Amino acid sequence: MNKQELIQTIREKKSFLCVGLDPDMELIPPAIKNDYKHPLFEFNRIIIDATIDLAVAFKPNVAFYESQGSQGWESLEKTIAYLNSHPKGPVFTIADAKRADIGNSSRQYAQTFLENLDFDATTVNPYMGHDSVKPFLDIPGKWAIILALTSNPGASDFQTMDCHPDSTDMEARTDDLLPLHQAVVKKCITWGSPENTMFVLGATRPESLAAVRKIAPEHFFLIPGVGAQGGNLQEVAAQCMNHEVGMLLNSSRGIIHASRDDDFDIRASEAASRLQQQMDKILDSA
Repeated sequence: MNKQELIQTIREKKSFLCVGLDPDMELIPPAIKNDYKHPLFEFNRIIIDATIDLAVAFKPNVAFYESQGSQGWESLEKTIAYLNSHPKGPVFTIADAKRADIGNSSRQYAQTFLENLDFDATTVNPYMGHDSVKPFLDIPGKWAIILALTSNPGASDFQTMDCHPDSTDMEARTDDLLPLHQAVVKKCITWGSPENTMFVLGATRPESLAAVRKIAPEHFFLIPGVGAQGGNLQEVAAQCMNHEVGMLLNSSRGIIHASRDDDFDIRASEAASRLQQQMDKILDSA
């Protein structure tokens, strides 16, 4: 899905919701966990059907599948195949894999998620620099979603530290310093374009979103942290929405595990609907 198709999907559904498909085996209802060969996929299938009218994107976190061995990987394969063939699609699909390595290894990761599994995008870690991210940007029609400022408490260990955006300038003045996540965005926007590059920015730090929007005015942001992690939708939108909306807001546990009982699909739909209705109002007012 290209940028214009994503924007059109947002307009049609009046939503910029991304549903995180992070199924925890301990929270899946027994009727699913015990009665199916691929419980992760069966759970996902039901969640997808319950929320696809309300969401423009879906984001499986690969860790929840890899932890279940080969059967978990099969469930991931079945999940992306189901999303890509769903009659109510297309939707934007993200492999939340946070991969990056030296160039030849990154090429294998890019091939795995963007070609073999055929996700639209994958999350990548920019710590190793341009050559580790480039293979993800080299695949036509695909996206790299680069980690910038995450929503976990430990993000402040490094991501908010002051640094100089030009690491070769050893004589940089103190007033030239930027928080590391802003320096990352400033550098990474030169690697790709708004047509193939997004940034991860946590909803739990809304005060930082406006500053990053000034650095990357045309890029989409993937924003986790609303719901179970405490981020506020209205505050996030006020800080970083642009003229193309420019953001995908992810909710995982707050939707897919809204109930641990057999009515989990109904509760998931209700949770997604509450967010979509808020988004509809925000889009109308914008």
